[in-house]
Amino acid sequence: MAREFAKVGVVGLGTMGAGIAEVFARAGLDVVAVEVNDAAVETGRGHVDDSTSRAVARGKLSEEDQAALLGRIRYSTSLSDLADAQLVIEAVPERLDLKQSVFSQLDRICPPDTILATNTSSLSVTEISVSTSRPSRVIGMHFFNPAPVMKLVEVIRTVVTDEQVVEDVEALAQRLGKTDVTVGDKAGFIANALLFGYLNHAVNFFESRYASREDIDAAMKLGCGLPMGPLALMDLIGIDTAYEILDTMYKQGRNRLHAPSPVLKQMVTAGLLGRKSGRGFYSYDKPGSHEVVADALTPVRGETAGGARSVTSIGVVGSGTMATGIIEVIAKAGYDVIFVARGEEKCARVRAAIEKSLEKAVQRGKLAEADRDAALARITSSVTVDDLSGVDLVIEAVVEELSVKQALFANFDEICKPGAVLATTTSSLPVIECAAATSRPADVVGMHFFNPAQIMKLVEIVSTVSTSPEVVATVRAVCERIGKHPVECGDRSGFIVNALLFPYLNDAVRMLEAHYASSDDIDSAMKVGCGYPMGPFELLDVVGLDVSLAIERELYLEFREPGFAPAPLLEHLVTAGYLGRKTKRGFRSYA
Repeated sequence: MAREFAKVGVVGLGTMGAGIAEVFARAGLDVVAVEVNDAAVETGRGHVDDSTSRAVARGKLSEEDQAALLGRIRYSTSLSDLADAQLVIEAVPERLDLKQSVFSQLDRICPPDTILATNTSSLSVTEISVSTSRPSRVIGMHFFNPAPVMKLVEVIRTVVTDEQVVEDVEALAQRLGKTDVTVGDKAGFIANALLFGYLNHAVNFFESRYASREDIDAAMKLGCGLPMGPLALMDLIGIDTAYEILDTMYKQGRNRLHAPSPVLKQMVTAGLLGRKSGRGFYSYDKPGSHEVVADALTPVRGETAGGARSVTSIGVVGSGTMATGIIEVIAKAGYDVIFVARGEEKCARVRAAIEKSLEKAVQRGKLAEADRDAALARITSSVTVDDLSGVDLVIEAVVEELSVKQALFANFDEICKPGAVLATTTSSLPVIECAAATSRPADVVGMHFFNPAQIMKLVEIVSTVSTSPEVVATVRAVCERIGKHPVECGDRSGFIVNALLFPYLNDAVRMLEAHYASSDDIDSAMKVGCGYPMGPFELLDVVGLDVSLAIERELYLEFREPGFAPAPLLEHLVTAGYLGRKTKRGFRSYA
């Protein structure tokens, strides 16, 4: 039977501690909130007052409930006022010595049955617990910011935490209306261990000038449906906080992927801490503001349009889902399109699919009948690439086999007119290998659409060492005309999205493989704690484990980073034929 808590304590009333106090009071518990001095108490009280007032203004809380909530919180500057608390949660700054000092004092003040919890996001709960005479009653209770809004709580047990304490805290989390996941005492727990490796990788992209900050962030928002781009998220978290979390995780786990990117330490030293200082990866209107303002790194709209070649007709080679979607998008944007497929039957199938898609758009009121008819009139089919001789841009969207693509680009080189742009939609193969099959590598570029092309807004424009700036400008102009958001990057395995996404997915598989947490808890942590549209295992099953494994192998071969080596569990599932939803079994089973 889980313990019923009536009175709890919160030590530390910064943004997180004040939010936790509010959460407890909302659930009907009496709260004693402690800070170091009167000024800090007033700041903490202000956080709670402001937060609850916003909830009232939004209709989420009545004025009567606000008054009752505020009445349940008693503020203090003395830890001795926690002597009758049944549970105390610590939310002081992330310094081990400070937390150990607080726990040592609480150990002397609180009764033996009081549970002592820490809200640490990265420090060892075990190391904190040994500063007390009751390590079996010490536990981690990691809330996410802002605590009144975010639903996830990570419950962290050490090797000596009493099982009844774990059950009591899990029950409390549910009473608070939170989703709880219970894990062992490992650096970063679930969410931070997966999130910060990905964030650090994105920072490395920025530091190496592989892609601009705007393009990195747009790629992950539009390509993966994430609520924020990684660099904007780093600014929100705080560059100093992010550095400390990464440094702590690296020291505990010695995982090179958690070794803080050097630019982070430089930014901390320079006082570029993100939103709170008014400048981080982006510049802000003022300290604490969310409004981004232009600075020296902000791209000038339209500056890449110079030198773009004229494009009126476009060729597409391929008859699969991706090719079909690209043809439709291009035709709707007003371009004349000629597509090439192997045989009249495949040509007819592509056209039928496009007609069906456009008709659905008409029925939903998203497209006028006249626009549908005009788009269809712009589409011509062919069974021979020789008919591409007059197009201004040709887009290859065939099978992901390098030999097939190289042969196709050799044909483009012979058939297409001088000045025609030759683009590949490859998601993982080196674009330069396609360029090398031609005598005009400056005209070859990557144009990676995302599936389904009719819906997904992102296109990665991939430049090789040979691609001319005019070709990049041409493809960018086409992307903008067809309603896509182009991002630019170099010709490296995975480009932006896959190179950031799949190491994160691989880390999740390694976490499951180590029996650290269940696939359900890992998925919940990333969806509820980080706002991801899908958990890593849901996503892997949708993408296909065989496809995921192939991409991870490419990344490992390209970067030779040990942390990118595919997790053995993923290899074994693919070998067994468990490929995800398409085979009705992957990390989960499907009906």
